Amino acid sequence: MHDHLRDLTRRTFFKQIGYGIGGLALSSLLSESVFGQQAAGPKNPMAAKAPHFKARAKRIIYLFMAGAPSQIDMFDPKPMLKKYDGQECPADLLKGERFAFIKGTPHLLGSPYDFEQVGQSGQWMSTLVPHLREVADDIAVVRSMSTEQFNHAPAQLFMNTGFQLPGRPSFGSWMTYGLGTENQDLPGFVVLISGESNPDGGKSCWGSGFLPTVNQGVEFRSQGEPVLFVSDPDGVPREVRRDTLDAIRDLNQLELGRTLDPEIETRIAQYELAYRMQTSVPELMDISKEPESIHEMYGTEPGKKSFANNCLLARRLVERGCRFVQLYHRGWDTHGNGQDNDIKHGLPRLCKETDQAAAALIKDLKQRGLLDDTIVIWGGEFGRTPMNEGRGGSPYPGRDHHPHAFTMWMAGGGIKPGLALGTTDELGYNVVDDPVSVHDLHATLLHQMGLDHTRLTYRYQGRNFRLTDVFGNVVDKLIA
Repeated sequence: MHDHLRDLTRRTFFKQIGYGIGGLALSSLLSESVFGQQAAGPKNPMAAKAPHFKARAKRIIYLFMAGAPSQIDMFDPKPMLKKYDGQECPADLLKGERFAFIKGTPHLLGSPYDFEQVGQSGQWMSTLVPHLREVADDIAVVRSMSTEQFNHAPAQLFMNTGFQLPGRPSFGSWMTYGLGTENQDLPGFVVLISGESNPDGGKSCWGSGFLPTVNQGVEFRSQGEPVLFVSDPDGVPREVRRDTLDAIRDLNQLELGRTLDPEIETRIAQYELAYRMQTSVPELMDISKEPESIHEMYGTEPGKKSFANNCLLARRLVERGCRFVQLYHRGWDTHGNGQDNDIKHGLPRLCKETDQAAAALIKDLKQRGLLDDTIVIWGGEFGRTPMNEGRGGSPYPGRDHHPHAFTMWMAGGGIKPGLALGTTDELGYNVVDDPVSVHDLHATLLHQMGLDHTRLTYRYQGRNFRLTDVFGNVVDKLIA
């Protein structure tokens, strides 16, 4: 995993040899015998790599609910909060606290939704997620998540990269850096977007940071041209395109031989991948050929931009060997400063847009035997407060940002099915037991993929970096 160190050593060695004919001949011999690599032809930076130890999972589908869903209205029932609805929040909870928008002394806000224990596991779920109830015994619900950030952009970056500022590699980039991918005709890390717009954290949420750029996420579109700038230009025949790419490749290989810059290997690999994608992507993105029963299960409508279509595309991607697929659905920021983003109108609409397809993805993976080695994760960047935000005296009930306690669920890939992990206090304000940090979550998911989070490192600016930085512990209770 440290080819760049070998390249650096070789580059230094070649510079010291000099430019004589004898030096060139010697360097040619050494490039093959000492370093075990033919001088002609670049390495494939996305070739599948062995994990550190036997993996329980081979791929991940991450359903990222940008904006932060309200755990109190979906997964974490609080009868006491309902009992004291409308009363002032206890002063001891507010002491030294910072909020994004709440001013003064807020009032408690009980959930307007009923909760029931469902499945043989007795998972608590509200009436907002009727379809997810059907797979309650297949998922693990973690009610004790917490994060260090309480504004959207830094919190989304923190959840995706382990750091709150742009510039660090994303989770999916670390995965392809550590494991490569199984399908060389498709990107190893694919991003699909639905909802209002891009996440607040922007494209840094799936960027490669200081890792080679071949590891960054590639955005696919479920409507219009699937991948921008991949199609042949108008009037350019296929054979001319191939000849052009061959000439560019040859020039890049000459430059690679001169400078041994690993980014040139990335450039060559990306040109070739883009050419192969002209054939592989159209077939992949054509969901119209799926059976009617699948469309009914997901609620898909071919040709439209939707979370349901993206969930079906995610299944099609992982069954073709894609390593990491991330879906972003933005709009969960239910502050209640208007009817469209309160918990009585906006939240039910968002659940209706996502609940059926998310549950269908679990069912579909399971019936195809893919859930055993595919992890599905669902969650946002933080939670919502147990108090009403009441911004500007708004009559619509809503909740502010809350980093101290929120809920995520996950399934497959050796995650313990039917598990309910962690509890919060009677108001849902703080975690009481089994706390899980963002770094703990990352460490656990990497572990299921066969990677030791302390060993998956990349040296940059004089030190080794990792997704979990210097934190994180595997949550053994999550593992089956």
